[in-house]
Amino acid sequence: MTHSTIASTSDLGVVATLRRGVQISPQIVQGIGWTLLLAVLAAGGRIVVPITVQGTIDDGILAAGGPDAGRVALMAALAAAALLVAGTCSSLVNLRLVSRTEAGLASLRVRAFRHVHDLATLTQSTERRGSLVSRVTNDVDTISMFVQWGGIMLLVSTLQIVVATVLMVTFSWQLTLVVWACFVPLFLVMRYGQRWVAARYTQVRERVGAMLGAISEAVVGAETVRAYGIAARTGARIDRSIEDTRHAQGRAQVLVATTFSSGTLMSNLALAVVVVVGARLGVAGELTAGQVVAFLFLVQLFTGPVQMATEILNELQNAVAGWRRVLAVIETKVEVAQAPDAVDSPRGPAQVSLRGVRFAYPGGPEVLHGVDLDLPARARVAVVGQTGSGKTTIAKLVTRLMDPTAGTVLLDGADLRSLTLSSLGERVVLVPQEGFLFDGTVLANAAYGLRDSVPDARERVLAAFAELGLTGWLADLPQGVDTPVGQRGEALSAGERQLVAIARAYLAAPDLLVLDEATSAVDPATEVRIARALDSLTAGRSTITIAHRLSTAEASDLVVVVDAGHVVEVGTHAELAAADGVYARMHAAWVAQTR
Repeated sequence: MTHSTIASTSDLGVVATLRRGVQISPQIVQGIGWTLLLAVLAAGGRIVVPITVQGTIDDGILAAGGPDAGRVALMAALAAAALLVAGTCSSLVNLRLVSRTEAGLASLRVRAFRHVHDLATLTQSTERRGSLVSRVTNDVDTISMFVQWGGIMLLVSTLQIVVATVLMVTFSWQLTLVVWACFVPLFLVMRYGQRWVAARYTQVRERVGAMLGAISEAVVGAETVRAYGIAARTGARIDRSIEDTRHAQGRAQVLVATTFSSGTLMSNLALAVVVVVGARLGVAGELTAGQVVAFLFLVQLFTGPVQMATEILNELQNAVAGWRRVLAVIETKVEVAQAPDAVDSPRGPAQVSLRGVRFAYPGGPEVLHGVDLDLPARARVAVVGQTGSGKTTIAKLVTRLMDPTAGTVLLDGADLRSLTLSSLGERVVLVPQEGFLFDGTVLANAAYGLRDSVPDARERVLAAFAELGLTGWLADLPQGVDTPVGQRGEALSAGERQLVAIARAYLAAPDLLVLDEATSAVDPATEVRIARALDSLTAGRSTITIAHRLSTAEASDLVVVVDAGHVVEVGTHAELAAADGVYARMHAAWVAQTR
């Protein structure tokens, strides 16, 4: 079994990326027909101006019988009305784009975020957390900026170029050829230039993600940075990340500026050539004064979208780069997935068995080697062994945070992979070594153990703390159960965070409780309290404790000894302590240290 990694970016092409993005966020194109119709009317309003200018000059100002003021006023009124309609349509287009885009990208964020949570912890760890978060936030923002402005403008600009070309041909095919002759080389260069722009913006998105990852690490690890006096070293690392981002942005913007400047240069060149050639055609009598002036307006309508299109295409590459990074997350394989035919696991005694279980972490050697193990229901089991022996790996496999490379983990005789994740989550709860708390109160964090939002949550939480013997500790907190815990629970000590985590697990009332030495971070007095509470919690319930202290093994019904990825001994504490084996040596060494 190979483990998935989160790719830095998707390898889809531009069109395929846009198509896939719309498939995931169909709200973006809902009602696109009406939006395009409004966009066409907005673009049509601009075309009216050259036509009315030509009519005003030739049929109004330079009329055969002298200036016709009525004609001029009529043409001006018609132009004003057309521009008013075009402006209204343009505003409606923007409103529709913003509402549809935000709806679509909100669903994209939700889907990406949920997918991140569905990924195995091993897959998540292949990328920095800050960089992963940037894909759901910063990269989606680049998509939003393009879709709300650039996407429809690119379509409108293309339409405007086509319509302007048709009208220019009706006035003068010669001048039309002149205009296109100026821009054909630019179009050819842009075709290849967009590939360079795409590559540059892909680097930008990657550098931004890396920068956010470095900054978030430094913020979360601020206490460690201060404790070890490595602020300068940490700052230098962040500075390098920021400089890499600045350098990537600079390279991309230089290329963008060059492309945009080329469009401006060609636009000015085309206008200058049209003035010269148009004047000559006018003198030769092939064009009227009104037609020459109208053609100049049409050139502006042609060159404006061309210049805008160069900028929009550059923004497109930035958006596509962001879209690819989001798609790379969404399309990362979910290894710990629910089988299509998965069934609910009925509540019950929770007997755990491992059959030929092997496991290897990504890029590393095998850490579990064909483990066979039977853990009886309603027993307190302690798993002991040296650091790196595979104890915590067994806990993660039993809770299905990851699946074995080979072999099977069974719960009451059923393969964990055949069970629904929701029912497994109800039956099996893991209390990790480091109890994580969300920003909120003690009450809110403990109440996460309740499966549903219940009206008597406060009473049930208070009762749980009382049953765990923690009422006295709760009373010592500044605001009792309503005490804020701070971000990541940093307002509480490590031991206090663990107490809340244990109360949360108690409220979850699982059939199988997996403890990664949950009392290892508390002081002796609190450990005594929790030991009593755990007696109540584990009564009649299956418990697997990854024991780092052999006092835990002494109080267990069954001890499992893991050594270098193999289960070498299984028995009661008394049996194993009396035998001349690994556990006896470990216990003797521990007793000698505690004296």
